[in-house]
Amino acid sequence: MIERVIVSEACVAEGAAYLAALEPRFAEALAQTGALPLRLKPDGFETLLDTIVSQQLSVAAANSIWKRLVVAGLTSPSKIIAASQDELRACGLSRPKIKYAKSLAEIGLDYVALRDLTTQEVVFKLIEIKGIGRWTAEIYAMFSLGRADVFAPGDLALQEAVRVLFDLEERPSEKALGVMAQDWTPWRGVAARLLWSYYHVVKNKEGIKS
Repeated sequence: MIERVIVSEACVAEGAAYLAALEPRFAEALAQTGALPLRLKPDGFETLLDTIVSQQLSVAAANSIWKRLVVAGLTSPSKIIAASQDELRACGLSRPKIKYAKSLAEIGLDYVALRDLTTQEVVFKLIEIKGIGRWTAEIYAMFSLGRADVFAPGDLALQEAVRVLFDLEERPSEKALGVMAQDWTPWRGVAARLLWSYYHVVKNKEGIKS
C-alpha cells in the first residue's frame, strides 16, 4: 500500500474535511482555528538537526538556539564535525545535544533513501541514531517527508489539546493518545496540525516550532 504524502494546502484541507466529518469536536476546533497550515519543511540533515535542537524546549528557546547556529554557519555535517564543544555550547546547545548533533553529522544518513521507506521504517531507522527519539522521528516523517498518517502522541501540546477538546479529566498518556489517534487514520498528520492549531487558540501558545 502506497502511503499518502501531503504536498499542498489542498491535501491538508482534504484531511481536515475528513476529520471534521468524522468527529464533531474536530469540526468545532476547525471552526476556531480556520484553515490549517501546510508546515512542510525540506528533508535532510539541517531540518533533522533543527528538530533535535527543539527537543524538550519551548518554541522561543529553540528558535533562539537555531538562529545562533545559523549565524555561526553550523548547520551542515562538515561544520558540526569540525566545530569545537565551546563553539556549539556558545550557540546554546547542551552537552547531550552537542553529542547528538555530532553523532548525526558523523553517521552519514542517506536522507534520499528515507523517502522510499514506510513511515514505520523511517521511525525505526531514525530512532537507531543516538539522540533521536520517537517524537523527533515522527515530526521528521510528518513535516519533512509529508507523511499524512503519522502522529506524535508523546507531544505534550497534543496531549493537552486533546484533554481540552475532548473534555477529559487529565491529559491522556502517550500510549492512550496513540490508541485514540488510530481512529483518525488515514489523516493523523492533519489531526496533529489541527490539534496544535487548536492548542495555540485556547492556550495562546505555539505547540511546535513552525
